[in-house]
Amino acid sequence: MDNSQRAAQQAGQAKGQAQEKASNLMDSAGNAAQSAKESAQNAGQQLQEKAQGAAESVKNAVGANR
Repeated sequence: MDNSQRAAQQAGQAKGQAQEKASNLMDSAGNAAQSAKESAQNAGQQLQEKAQGAAESVKNAVGANR
């Protein structure tokens, strides 16, 4: 194998490694985005439940829940 063939092989390997790293980074970014979305949804659900509980407490306090 001459120098140009060896250089071409090394360039191909480097390209493959770079593509693999890029793919892994994209997967990580996608996972982080999904996790953030789920966290936001959970926080919103908890906030809604607390607001409903507070509204029920007010209704009970003023006798509107009879």
